[in-house]
Amino acid sequence: MKNIILTALLCLPISVSAQPSSQVAWTADQLNFVKAGDPAKGEQLSKTCSGCHGEKGISISPDNPSLAGQLATYLYKQLQDYSNGDRQDPMMNAIAKGLSQQDAADLAAWFASQPPAFQSRSPMVYEKAEELVKNGSRDRVLPPCEVCHGGDGQGQVMDMPALSGQNAAYTSAALKAFKSGERHNDIYRRMRLIAESLSDQEIEELGYYYQNIRN
Repeated sequence: MKNIILTALLCLPISVSAQPSSQVAWTADQLNFVKAGDPAKGEQLSKTCSGCHGEKGISISPDNPSLAGQLATYLYKQLQDYSNGDRQDPMMNAIAKGLSQQDAADLAAWFASQPPAFQSRSPMVYEKAEELVKNGSRDRVLPPCEVCHGGDGQGQVMDMPALSGQNAAYTSAALKAFKSGERHNDIYRRMRLIAESLSDQEIEELGYYYQNIRN
């Protein structure tokens, strides 16, 4: 039954209005609003973000994601989810609540305009991860990761984040949070359903796989 539900949810178009896990609905007007974000204004706002996410959006801490080169629409959605409480983090909730929607769009535009992160390569063996990324898992009815996140981990339109160059520990932690349900701002439970089917070893390998990809 779970496999049938997973297949059905993964086949839903990503442009459909968001379910209660997020209050961001990707209408044409919303997309155009984010697209019109002002990077220059975002750069000024980003000064307060540098302590955690780095001066140019590349974090040196595994606890904080790199934001440089991330999709503007994804960043905007996360800020709105933090503001609405759909994604929980005490510091980010407080920061996001202090931002206007225009501030969020400007910040997203600035970080999206920056060269993407690239961590140093790791000798980690990730055969399981590569199989999941390229081919998925037929037995578990899991689609290849690259269907949503791109062949080079560059992300896709709207709510599918870029993963390439992200710190392995952060990516793994995010997957574990989806797996446990601690994080639940994925539309239609897509990432939760996928992560629930992954072993801890696969999650660790996926983190290193994407860290070692240069977008």
